[in-house]
Amino acid sequence: MDTLNAFNSAIQRRSPSGLTLEHVIQRRAFSFCQKTDVAGNNPEAGSAQDSTSNNPSLSSFLSTLIPTFLLALAFITLFLLLRRKFKRNYEPRTFLGSLRPQERSPALPNGLLNWFGTFSKVPDSFVLNHNSLDGFLLLRYLKVASATCLVGCCITWPVLFPVNATGKGGQKQLDLLSFGNVVDKNRYYAHVLIAWIFLGFVFYMVARESIYYVNLRQAYLLSPLYAKRMSSRTVLFTSVPKDYLDEGLLRRMFGKPLKNLWIANDCEEIEGLVEERDKVAMKLEAAEIKLIKLANTNRLKAMKKGGQGGGPHGAADEANGESGSLAAKWVPIKKRPTHRLKPIIGKKVDTINWCRSELERLIPQVDAFQAAHRAGNGTFIPSVFVEFFHQSEAQSAYQSLTHHHALHMAPRFIGVNPEEVIWKNLKINWASRVVRNILTIAFVCLLIIFWSIPVGFVGILSNINSLIELAPWLGWLHKIPSQIFGLIQGLLPAVLLAVLMALLPIILRQSAKIGGAPTLSAVELRTQNSYFGFQVVQVFLITTLTSAASASVTSILCKPADAPNLLATNLPKASNFYISYFVLQGLTISSGALLGVAGLILFRLLGKFLDSTPRKMYRRWSNLSALGWGTVFPVYTNLTVIAITYSIIAPLVLGFATIGLYLIYLAYRYNLLFVVDSRVDTKGLVYPRALQQTTTGAYLAIICLIGLFGIKAAPGPIVLMVVFLILVILFHLSLNAALEPLLKYLPKSLEAEEESLLASEDGGSASASNSMEKGNGFSAPGVDPTTKDLGPAPHKKPNFITKFLRPDLYTDYHTLRRLVPRGFAEISYDPVVERDAYYHPSISSQTPLLWVPRDEAGVSRQECRHSGKVIPMTDEGASFDDKGKIVWDEEGARPPIWQEKIYY
Repeated sequence: MDTLNAFNSAIQRRSPSGLTLEHVIQRRAFSFCQKTDVAGNNPEAGSAQDSTSNNPSLSSFLSTLIPTFLLALAFITLFLLLRRKFKRNYEPRTFLGSLRPQERSPALPNGLLNWFGTFSKVPDSFVLNHNSLDGFLLLRYLKVASATCLVGCCITWPVLFPVNATGKGGQKQLDLLSFGNVVDKNRYYAHVLIAWIFLGFVFYMVARESIYYVNLRQAYLLSPLYAKRMSSRTVLFTSVPKDYLDEGLLRRMFGKPLKNLWIANDCEEIEGLVEERDKVAMKLEAAEIKLIKLANTNRLKAMKKGGQGGGPHGAADEANGESGSLAAKWVPIKKRPTHRLKPIIGKKVDTINWCRSELERLIPQVDAFQAAHRAGNGTFIPSVFVEFFHQSEAQSAYQSLTHHHALHMAPRFIGVNPEEVIWKNLKINWASRVVRNILTIAFVCLLIIFWSIPVGFVGILSNINSLIELAPWLGWLHKIPSQIFGLIQGLLPAVLLAVLMALLPIILRQSAKIGGAPTLSAVELRTQNSYFGFQVVQVFLITTLTSAASASVTSILCKPADAPNLLATNLPKASNFYISYFVLQGLTISSGALLGVAGLILFRLLGKFLDSTPRKMYRRWSNLSALGWGTVFPVYTNLTVIAITYSIIAPLVLGFATIGLYLIYLAYRYNLLFVVDSRVDTKGLVYPRALQQTTTGAYLAIICLIGLFGIKAAPGPIVLMVVFLILVILFHLSLNAALEPLLKYLPKSLEAEEESLLASEDGGSASASNSMEKGNGFSAPGVDPTTKDLGPAPHKKPNFITKFLRPDLYTDYHTLRRLVPRGFAEISYDPVVERDAYYHPSISSQTPLLWVPRDEAGVSRQECRHSGKVIPMTDEGASFDDKGKIVWDEEGARPPIWQEKIYY
């Protein structure tokens, strides 16, 4: 608002008439009204206008489709060509050595098109078994959304297309098929009937998929792969009172089921020391590599001139010599790596010697602090990790009310991966958490509402000529050089808009962290909510309303009394924008996601110019890009919401939404199978949230229809839609009440069944009898406890309709447990890993192993020997080629610094 006021003040100061921006717009509109007759015709426009110019919906659609299709075709062509050459960028999951064999995907044929058959045969469940549950459910959401839109086409098109097309509203082209072309109020009953059927189907799909997710979640979390993990048996309690930060008291509270506990420590001091140690260690590694590389380069130059290069035998003899003696043969003292202790004015020191002396001081100091914290001598903060012997015991603690005061020892979290913990947020007490929540939620709401101001400013920059027409005092902009003016109006807005849209997810994630979310998965879930709100308000509602209003603002200013009819006519026309939007999103997102041009360029260019050490090379090669679930799901949830909202008003949108969403599904399917990884695990909770958010489209559709019927004064359809709204609200509330506990907790009944099923699979009747002795007392349906096989499914194979209508029976726990991974990895932990699992990383951090390339002159071996007295250092797995460039074993991808993934 301050920006707009300042802008108006500027107009008043510069404009001779002292008009504000609003006055200028009104005057322009009034002058247009004077040129327009009662029928809305503009005589100055001439009489040669054809139907296309009067109603440009089809031409606008074609002007979007043709260039977008050509761009997508170019992207796909480049992808098909580059995929064969750059396998690291387009098929890394098929061969990357940093992945376990069971994590890899099947290799694709190397032909131009023959790979598609193999790709299509790989089931989506492969993502569940080899990537993540979240990735599998993203694919399922896109597929279900596309299928819902397809069913919507089958329901709406046969009825609403004829009703709308013969509505005698005078619309043309694509608008002929929309609600705005209907004049007869009795025809609105057709829209009511179809709305009841299709929107009812949307709510059924939400209920059906929610049931599917609950059963899949239970099967996944109770599977041995997950149930044996430490995280499944560990509960994080936050906002713990000081009196309860006592190991003895906590052990008495939780009793014999408790196995280990970690009371979080204030690690600010030791964290600083660990960061300094690692920084000095990496500085030493870089200096050693610089010295070795310089020595090798000078040696190669000497060899070219006919000198001696110093082979392996001489290197072995001198490796035990004085520090730096071998390097001194090729590198003068003045050329050794140096740095200043302070920028510009600091004393210049030999980097290698200085780093060694610093590490001699820092490493023992860090070790002492770590030992003290493990002994419980640190300052405790109000968070505790409690590990139990069994998953069922952890679930019991998670589901119980732990403390007698409100907001104490809450919220609780189970299944927390230590690598996802935001350690600084564990310090937050309950009062601070409440305040942070309120402030961050208020900030996000304001951000969503007022985000249109900076975006609007960017839009003004992109159309300076129109702004100058409204505000003549800005005419001086035409005096600047045309090249600069073109940059301001063309390139600058695109860059600014890209920066704004890139900053938004960062801002939303940061606000979630400030709000007190203790884990990265909690951050993603909160970001999903806020980013969806932004998508609906800014991308959908504001665009729709401004599109409808801008189409009729001039006529409304001329005839304010006709505002309701004009808006009712123009609101359906706004769907033309979203038809183009679905074309744009479906073609460019899918083709762009496959090509990944930004990732390819960054990988190649940054790797070439920035990766100067084997460590950096290995990290860039082995680290796969990952999806941020909190910002991926809302984009496609919003697309589905848009399609559902316009399903009755402009049903043509559903057709383009079906195609667009399915193309996006195919692109993400390829990437999740062969390209990307998953770093944050929400246990699939992003999926039910996306389903709940999808119902926003149904509610908006109902409200829009009620509003349009009200504008058209059709009382019968209004009453029917209000009744339908009440029914779906009651259904929705009942559904949520039934599903909420199943989304949070695991039922004890299935824990008992899973034990029986596992006993039968292992062929061990002893396990089954042990389970009986524990009080389970039954065997799971369809299982013979004395055999190794699962036996037949507990139900006959259904037909499609029966399976679709009874998800509770045909996608139940016993069916879906066959999808989850079995024998994927052996879940066992080293005693040290188990001891340090939930300590702050600075307490469990080991002294880093330095990795340098081996040279033929033996400089690297001598440096490893002398630096190794202070810090571990090796020259295995990396060397120099004939041109003096550093190379390492990319095929094996298991260098000395490789660490096996721990399934916490």
